Amino acid sequence: MATTNALVIAPQWIGDAVMTEPLMRRLSARGERLTVGALPWVAPVYRAMPQVAEVIEFPFAHGGLQFKARRSLAKQLDGRFDTAYICPNSLKSALLPFLASIPKRVGYLGEARIGLLTHRLKNPPKDKRPPMVAFYSALSGEADIASDRPQLQMAASEVDLALAAMGLQRGAYYVFAPGAEYGPAKRWPAARFAELARRLDLPVVLLGSAKEFDLCNEIAAPVNAEQPGKCLNLAGKTSLAYAFSAIAATKRIVSNDSGLMHVAAAFGVPQIAIFGSSSPLHTPPLNERATVLWLKNDPRYQPPLDCAPCFERECPLGHTRCLVDIAATDVLLNI
Repeated sequence: MATTNALVIAPQWIGDAVMTEPLMRRLSARGERLTVGALPWVAPVYRAMPQVAEVIEFPFAHGGLQFKARRSLAKQLDGRFDTAYICPNSLKSALLPFLASIPKRVGYLGEARIGLLTHRLKNPPKDKRPPMVAFYSALSGEADIASDRPQLQMAASEVDLALAAMGLQRGAYYVFAPGAEYGPAKRWPAARFAELARRLDLPVVLLGSAKEFDLCNEIAAPVNAEQPGKCLNLAGKTSLAYAFSAIAATKRIVSNDSGLMHVAAAFGVPQIAIFGSSSPLHTPPLNERATVLWLKNDPRYQPPLDCAPCFERECPLGHTRCLVDIAATDVLLNI
């Protein structure tokens, strides 16, 4: 059977990238050689997928069509691929495969890109959209996609080298991922994270982007003042590949609904995922070792959270009860 060369245009968010892994597994299993085009901060996700043969880091920035840059890259890719799978719904994400003259271009209808796609899937409205793993896996054209679960892998030697560089030992620390790019309505309060860190019996490693360094320091500083060296703030100080290694070897991770939550789920590590304005019915951590805390579905919590999930960046009612009322002891009971 002749090998089909496929280009996959990756989503721009880490969590979404993780949820495309079952699609990669399906495409690879039927003999397609996969090259993924991804933005630099998402590329490490695909390097943790054995099915991906090559990762091309796109030189594109957020916003704007950047037509000249896309056309230049398209010329380099012309003739290399038989099929393109376009995961995002934007017009610009479908532009590169079109300009590269890839014969078969598969994607969801969206943003006036009918002419850019040769194989078009109907884009369900957001309130009827399936879980994201199934949404991406459907691009394969195959059935039986509902049970797919993302899986990431890293070589043990690679993880050990990263741990040594960070001064960590396997299973001898907890990871906190207190950020959430979407907004504060998805973030458990820093004071709650700090209280939890004080009560744990092992050091805590805080992970996140450079933009989340101050948030992580808000947790680490008061704890370290009382228990020197208890918290290690690595937000923005380490590569995403190193962060993945720290997650893969942790005793347990505590996070909000974020990209790193999905990374932890794909590595299959014990985790506690805290949900507020979003819903674990739509974007759960697909991991048998995950515990989800969400007051919306806790019958003991009164009065009920009729406002959740609101999917807003900031609490429209100003109280963020869905997160504030989750105590550190509630999390501790699940560790």
